[in-house]
Amino acid sequence: MENLTETVLQKTIRIRPENSHKGTFGRAVLIGGNEQFGGAIIMSAEACVKSGAGLTTVITAEKNHAPLHTRLPEAMVVSLTDEALQKEVLRSAEVILIGPGLGLEDQILNLLKRVLAQQTAEQWLVIDGSAITLFAQENLILNFPAHVVFTPHQMEWERLSKIMINQQTPTKNQAAQQRLQATIVLKSHRTELYFPDQTSCRNPLGNAAMATGGTGDTLAGLITGFLAQFKKSNTTIAAAVYLHSLIGDALAQTDYVVLPTKISQQLPQYLKKFQSEV
Repeated sequence: MENLTETVLQKTIRIRPENSHKGTFGRAVLIGGNEQFGGAIIMSAEACVKSGAGLTTVITAEKNHAPLHTRLPEAMVVSLTDEALQKEVLRSAEVILIGPGLGLEDQILNLLKRVLAQQTAEQWLVIDGSAITLFAQENLILNFPAHVVFTPHQMEWERLSKIMINQQTPTKNQAAQQRLQATIVLKSHRTELYFPDQTSCRNPLGNAAMATGGTGDTLAGLITGFLAQFKKSNTTIAAAVYLHSLIGDALAQTDYVVLPTKISQQLPQYLKKFQSEV
C-alpha cells in the first residue's frame, strides 16, 4: 500500500478560472446535527465552505440554525422536519454528506432511506457517523455505490464490514470494500483509503493532537467540498484526506491539541499554496 504525498494536492487543486461564479464550484448539501450534536454538522459545514464549495446548504435541527448562521453566514439552512424543502435542495445537489451528529432515531433512519433512494447517477454521497451505523444495522443498499464514500472510524467499520477491529488488515478491508463497491476512508492513526478499482493508499500524516471531537466531522466536510468543486476521483478524495492531516501536523508543532475548527480556518491559505494550472 503506497503512502500519499504532496503531489496528490498539486494534481487536485486548480487555479480558478477568471470567468468563475459560485455555481462553477459545486452545490453541496450537508445533513446532520440533531438537537444534541449540532456542533458536528457546523464543523462539517465550515470545512466544506472554507475548502471552496460554491454553494453549501445544511439540513439540521432548527435549534442549530442560529448557531450555524452566526458561525458561518455563508451557508444556507433547512430544517430536518421540512421534507418538501429537503427534496428541493437535494435534487439540485452535486454532493451530499449525511451523518455528522445526526443520531439514530426512526426519523433519521427514514431520512437516510429517502436520501439513498433519491440519489441520482450524477450525484455523489458521503456517508459519515451515525448514518454509517444505521446503514449497517438496517442492511441498507446503495443504488450507485461507485459514487459513495464511507468515512468510518474503526468501530464503525467493524459494524459495516463485520471485521473485528483487531482483524482489520488491508487484505480483509479491501475484500469488504469490494463487497460494498463504495470508497472507504478508514480513519485511524494512519488512515487508509480503499477504492472501487481495487487500489488503496495510506495517509502517512496525522498526530495525537488531532484526537479530539469534531476531527472526523471536519474531514467529512472537507471531502464533500473537494468533490463538489474538483474532479470526482480517487485522487480528489485522497487529496482531502492528506490536506486535513497536513494542516493538523503543522498546527501540532505549536498546539498541544489541534482543534478541528483551526484546521478549517487554515484551508483557504493551504489551497492557495498548492493550487496549480494542470
